[in-house]
Formats: sequence, structure tokens, C-alpha cells
Amino acid sequence: MLTVYPDYYPAFRCIAGDCRHSCCIGWEIDIDEESLAKYKAMPGPLGERLRSNISAGDPPHFVLGEGERCPFLNRCNLCDLILEGGEALLCQICGDHPRFRNFLPGRTEIGLGLCCEGAAALILSRTEPVTLVAEGTDDAPDRERDALLDLRQQAFAVAQDRTLSMDARCDRLLRLCHGCEPGHPADWADVLLELERLDDTWTAMVEKLAREGKTAPIPAVTDVEWEQLLVYFLYRHFLTAWEDGDVGSKAGFAVFSLRLLRCLKGLYPQIELAELARMYSAEVEYSTENLDVLFEELMI
Repeated sequence: MLTVYPDYYPAFRCIAGDCRHSCCIGWEIDIDEESLAKYKAMPGPLGERLRSNISAGDPPHFVLGEGERCPFLNRCNLCDLILEGGEALLCQICGDHPRFRNFLPGRTEIGLGLCCEGAAALILSRTEPVTLVAEGTDDAPDRERDALLDLRQQAFAVAQDRTLSMDARCDRLLRLCHGCEPGHPADWADVLLELERLDDTWTAMVEKLAREGKTAPIPAVTDVEWEQLLVYFLYRHFLTAWEDGDVGSKAGFAVFSLRLLRCLKGLYPQIELAELARMYSAEVEYSTENLDVLFEELMI
């Protein structure tokens, strides 16, 4: 099996108590079967505390407390499970976050999601073009898979062509992948407002996008930061075309996401780009239903 990840991936570290948007607040934390069995069998006060804070729903999950906080997130915003027993006590979703995985025959790709502020800061701090690191052996060669990977590599090359402006790179990327031209992000405000939403702040931002998006000033952000975002969206979503055969909508989504964040940065220059990216990722990328709506809208 071949395992692939971006070259910045090993540098990621959870910023724990310094995180302003803890993944232990506001998210339902599902518990996998293996962890549930471990928690049920755990002796002592910690075992009792675990069992008293688990809902036997489908799937089982931790019962969030006041402010939708995980019951094991202490007042210092640190995890009591890690403090008392180490990371081995975490359930799968907690141990994985903010990592995502894409699977192809003989190949697993791992990345870091932008919804984590630490990951977003790491990705946007890059100045060199991102490269992919491969470990292991490709034990399941596949022509269709390799054709998809080759096309994505061409998409990466376009996204990282620093002789071109970002607008020119996006146009060339859409032509390469026969993607739908998404147009101005302000024209998507109604679609975005129909999606499942987590935060009222995001709703207000999209409403402002509808009103003022087409007159937003050009944001003062370097092309390198936009490049890193474009490559991230391609890396995370392009290979999902393996399931539906539609690479155009994945390229269109990458371009749409970039343009939307550029527009929002123009409307909200006081907000860090990493924070805007984190909000967008949490609202859109972490909802399969939301992604499906946008992919469908971007199909030709």
C-alpha cells in the first residue's frame, strides 16, 4: 500500500489550549466501536466518568455540556483524557482530526483540513510549492487511477505556475479539466444560504457577500497564499472524481472556493485569511451534503 501526504504534513502539531476554535466545542463527537468497548471496560473513576458521559445513540457519542463543550475539555481547554491516559485513550475521530483521507486502489492519501486553525496557519505559511511525499509500495497498479492522478498532477502544475497570475491559473485549470466557470461568488449567495450552516457569523458574512460582494476591494494577500489554497482544494477534493467520474466539478469547486475567499477577504480585510479559510472549511467541507450540492451545481 502506498501512503501519500503533502510535505508539510509532518510539521503539524495541535495547538491545544491556544486554539481559539477548539474542535472539542460545538461538534458532536462520535465514538467508534473499538473505543466504546475500551471505555465500557475501563476501571476506576475515569471509566465511570467516561460511561456517564456517553450517549447510547446511533452512533454513540459524548454528551456535550454547557456551551456545547466536550465533557472532557477542561477549563484550560485541554483534554482530560490525554492528560490522564495519553492519546491512546482518544476515540478515532479525536485522534484523526483534522486529518482527512482519500482512498484509491493501492493508495491512501492523507491531508490536514483547513477547519483547524493550526492546520490553516501551517498551510498558508508555506512559501515554496507544495510537493507530495509517498511511502510504501504501490501494490495495486490501475490505469484509470493513474490517469486521474496524472491529470491532477497537471492541475497542480497549473496552480503552481508562478509565471501566471492567479486569475490566469484558474482559467487554465478550468480549461484543463473541462470545468464549469463558477462566475462571481456573490451570485452564489442564495445557494450558500440554502446549505446547512453552523455559525450565525457565517450567515451574516454570506448575506454581506450578496449585498456588497461585487464591489468588494481587491484583498492585499500574496499570490503564494492563494496558490497554497488552490493546491489544497485540489489535493483534498480532486480524487473524489474516482467515485463520480467528474473532474470538472472538482476543479470548479477549487476555483470557486478560491474566489469566494478572495471576495470575503476584500469584504473583511481585518480578518486573517487563515480564519476565513477555517470558517469556510467548517461550514462547507465538513458537510458531505453541502459538498454534494456545490459539486452538483458545478457539473456541466
